[in-house]
Amino acid sequence: MIAIVDGGSTKCDWVILDKFGKIFLKTETIGFNPNIIDAEMIVPEIEKNNNLLSIRDSLQKVFFYGSGCGVPENVALVENEFQKVFKNAEITVKEDLTAAAYAAYNGKPAIVCILGTGSNSCYFDGKTVKRELPSLGFLIGDEGSGSAIGKLLLRRYFMKKLPSDLHHAFVEKYNLTIEDAIKNMYHNPRANAYLADFNRFVVQHKSHPYFQNMLFDEMKNFLDYQVLPYDEAREAEINFIGSIAFFYEDFIRAAAAELNLTVGNIVQKPIESLVDYHKKYILNLD
Repeated sequence: MIAIVDGGSTKCDWVILDKFGKIFLKTETIGFNPNIIDAEMIVPEIEKNNNLLSIRDSLQKVFFYGSGCGVPENVALVENEFQKVFKNAEITVKEDLTAAAYAAYNGKPAIVCILGTGSNSCYFDGKTVKRELPSLGFLIGDEGSGSAIGKLLLRRYFMKKLPSDLHHAFVEKYNLTIEDAIKNMYHNPRANAYLADFNRFVVQHKSHPYFQNMLFDEMKNFLDYQVLPYDEAREAEINFIGSIAFFYEDFIRAAAAELNLTVGNIVQKPIESLVDYHKKYILNLD
């Protein structure tokens, strides 16, 4: 059996293939970004999943693509923890940007962007992932991401910048105190996911003119920081992966149009396309 895993900061989507390349099972765990959580949490979190426990000894290969796995030290950390669980498997760990490139590939070179809990971008020609920019994380980077938009919302709420109708709606939904917010932002190992979760409120009210302006500006900010630095930005199609991209598609396309950029596909969950890429190009099962 073969496991293909798309690992974000919030959660991981797992697909297990049998020896014929057919889907045996699908499941989820929390996200395993080693920049966010202690690597020692990986084993117990996997072992909480009875589906994975039942096939742990049958897995021959595990392909894990995770946020935070763009540096060798983190790759080694994740590989080591996975090997403790899947003792008979060959473990391959790469960053989530590679998974996005594979999932978005449609036969022609493109700039590929991740907009989920965090954000990232690369240029993929079908063989090589070219990355011009570092991932700065949610504290000083991740423009356009769920965590960035969550930060914008909380800052504007607590500093009384929201229009009264949005302010009252936020109070009614969350009744959030500054003490609870500070605790979750500074003492929560998954603070970025905490911030990103506030997008539920933004999505619910995204037709509000105030949020329309905020979201347009933030998507333009993302394109400015993470797309325009690529030499290929004006020529290549720009594809997006992730739930934030999916829910805010209109704002991405509007911001791109103002900058004369071409947006192609926007895919909420890359796991199915990622599996198809592996079957065709890596496992040679098609």
